[in-house]
Amino acid sequence: MAVEADSLIVPEWPAPARVRAIMTMRSFGDASVPEARSRLRRHAPPDPAWLRQVHGTRIVCASEASGAPEADGSVARAPGSVCAVMAADCMPVLFADVAGTAVAAAHAGWRGLAAGVLEAALDAMALPSQSVIAWLGPAIGPSRYEVGEEVRDAFLDRDAGASRAFVPTRPGHWNLDLYAVARMRLAARGVRSVHGGGYCTYSEPARFFSFRRERTSERMAALVWIAGVESPPP
Repeated sequence: MAVEADSLIVPEWPAPARVRAIMTMRSFGDASVPEARSRLRRHAPPDPAWLRQVHGTRIVCASEASGAPEADGSVARAPGSVCAVMAADCMPVLFADVAGTAVAAAHAGWRGLAAGVLEAALDAMALPSQSVIAWLGPAIGPSRYEVGEEVRDAFLDRDAGASRAFVPTRPGHWNLDLYAVARMRLAARGVRSVHGGGYCTYSEPARFFSFRRERTSERMAALVWIAGVESPPP
């Protein structure tokens, strides 16, 4: 699934060697503050494309992003241009293609996932779906993510098959499996190489921040980029 070292998760996915990806853990510190972002320079190129995430579907070009644009994902094709998203229960999803020509990152909470942020990231990559691989990063797990009718309706209005990702808990409430929905959405677009998942930010407080558990503003960061020929592994 992934390798953990130095307070970082390094995805285990079949990305080409020139594609690099990491995700910070709780022990790395709050990735939304300058001190932690400064330490990220030891592991990734400088100046990732930080975003002002709004639970939408807008994807920007990482190399052109400045001043934290309002978006929930970015795409990059140039070496050293870093796509970055932050999360603390929402699901970070990283993308690459098998040739290492493009990468993308998406912030997929329930609103963005229902509205199509993963599909928007694939559209921004503009590559054949069968050449794309995806990694699903740490998110709140299905046993801890109870939602109401408005959330379920938002998914079922778009795809009745999404009902498989909801397990009834009490009248008008269900546990939602974000990972299952993501896999369904990616499969519907022809992406077959999907990795990661299986985490639960809520139930693993030593490893992850969780907004639902702690009402915290602290965040973890997931980054992906195409390395230059001289770049060492993260």
